[in-house]
Amino acid sequence: MDDMTIAGTLDVTELAFLAFTLFFIALIFYLRREDRREGYPVEDEVTGRVDTPGGPLSDGGPKEFLMPFDRGAVSTPTKGREKVDVAGKRTFRSPGAPYYPTGNPLEDGIGPASWADRAKHTDLDAEGHNRIVPIGTVPSISIHKKDADPRGMSVIGADGKEAGTVSDIWIDRAEHQIRYLEIDTGSKKVLAPMAMSLVKGKKGTVIIDALNAEDFAAAPVPAKAGEITFYEEERVVAYFGGGYLYANRERQEPFV
Repeated sequence: MDDMTIAGTLDVTELAFLAFTLFFIALIFYLRREDRREGYPVEDEVTGRVDTPGGPLSDGGPKEFLMPFDRGAVSTPTKGREKVDVAGKRTFRSPGAPYYPTGNPLEDGIGPASWADRAKHTDLDAEGHNRIVPIGTVPSISIHKKDADPRGMSVIGADGKEAGTVSDIWIDRAEHQIRYLEIDTGSKKVLAPMAMSLVKGKKGTVIIDALNAEDFAAAPVPAKAGEITFYEEERVVAYFGGGYLYANRERQEPFV
């Protein structure tokens, strides 16, 4: 069949082109509505004015997601607008201007010590078990005999002073790797990210230069023994990560 005409001058090629064009326009509308579920309406960071544009592309509408392991459902947008009363002041009045802290930045959550308000429940593996747990609760996982076991080692901070002793190891049972070191500071036990720790020798010490020794005891701790939530992980990592800038005054100065 050589004649591809459907009706009049409308042929199969023209019909396919029109169908693709309509699909592409619909796709643009869909994507532009979907990307406005979180973070909109836009707020001016200098004046605080909230921009609420109208029109069919300004709002994706509510959407519900079913959570695994009988954790119910969540809808998006998930919450109201985030607070903007951070414990800091602008260095100058302009979009993108950095803040300088007015309190304790490690605890106030500003700059590199900031955190996201994540879910208040634990991460789970594929079988529904808590993913981040002390190593003693998973008999099938242990430290390889050729590797250094940090338990019992002294922890040295950025100032060269002893912050405490490693009392336990928290592992990721799904990935089979160490995620946190539990440190006994003398006043309480805190968790330090393994990614920020350096184990020196099999019977040596653990260097965590993110914080000075005296700052370890004020680190956030999980509310429930033996488990840590997404939110608590966020707080712990933010506290130690912020120390790379705020642990001492010298770190806040330019290199050149």
